[in-house]
Amino acid sequence: MKKVTIMDVARQAGVSMKSVSRVINNEASVRPDLKAKVDKAVAELGYRPNFAARALAAGRSFFLGILFDNPSPGYTLQILNGAYAACRAAGFQLVIESVDTSASDIRETMDGLLASARLDGMVVTPPACDNAAVIAALDARKLPYVLLAPIRDNPEVASVRSNDAAAVHDLVRHLWGLGHRRFGLIDGPATHGASQWRREAFVAALEERGHAPSDIVTATGEFTFSSGIGAGLQIMRAPQPPTAIFAENDDMAAGVFAAAAQLGVKIPDDLSVVGFDDSWIARSVWPELTTMRQPIFEMAEEAVRLLLDFRKTSEVGKKTFDCTLVTRGSTAPPRR
Repeated sequence: MKKVTIMDVARQAGVSMKSVSRVINNEASVRPDLKAKVDKAVAELGYRPNFAARALAAGRSFFLGILFDNPSPGYTLQILNGAYAACRAAGFQLVIESVDTSASDIRETMDGLLASARLDGMVVTPPACDNAAVIAALDARKLPYVLLAPIRDNPEVASVRSNDAAAVHDLVRHLWGLGHRRFGLIDGPATHGASQWRREAFVAALEERGHAPSDIVTATGEFTFSSGIGAGLQIMRAPQPPTAIFAENDDMAAGVFAAAAQLGVKIPDDLSVVGFDDSWIARSVWPELTTMRQPIFEMAEEAVRLLLDFRKTSEVGKKTFDCTLVTRGSTAPPRR
């Protein structure tokens, strides 16, 4: 089969090769009708751009990086899927990089990574997005980047986040409406902004209902399944164990299921459990987990779009996503 070329696309769309090139390279000021014509021709012919040729002609790599240091596989997978979809739609390749932000040589690692990767930009996920050495390395190379869920909002840096506080208030409203008055909290690692926002919102929502922070049975996890087991055991062995536990992500909530099984505690008859993210593991436990759906896929897509927009216009974009309560079988009224 003859390989489809940019000339074939131009002929099919009835435009010049230069116009096709402008659309494929996502250049600024491309008319919507021109983009629609070229996109239609690309789809009809099954055209796949030659990245090496494009990079040589345009003087850039068409590679976007995404930086991870996150122990939650469900969260990471959704980010990757969203970023990949947006990169593919824009004609870019996605380069995945993983670092240990707690390492003493993180700046040297970042400098080496950026020197060899030849990226056109990077999406930085938590907790790397709040690591000073990571940000300093990106700034030193003047590489455009977008931060995903940073703790601090820098008005000069594009970022995407979810409204965690409003989401947690909805979770508390759900549990309170079921009749729960004794609560447990599995807090996440201090290096993640999500831990701080979700903890503070949980405490505030209960304080609004006359519940003192000291009444909350709290343990700390690492956003991992195994840490959820340990934290769950600690909470359920308290002198006055709660009737409902909020784990700040689904992996730790799933760990609570394993801990409950060890202690003979039935979910939701003896204990209600809620998580956060609505990752694959929320539907892999039984009963399925009541959780807050964070639109992680869409957030990653938007981060890539903001990055590409910044490259074109230098405009710093910001976007906040709402979350949705997903009620399943892990919550029920407490035993009287």
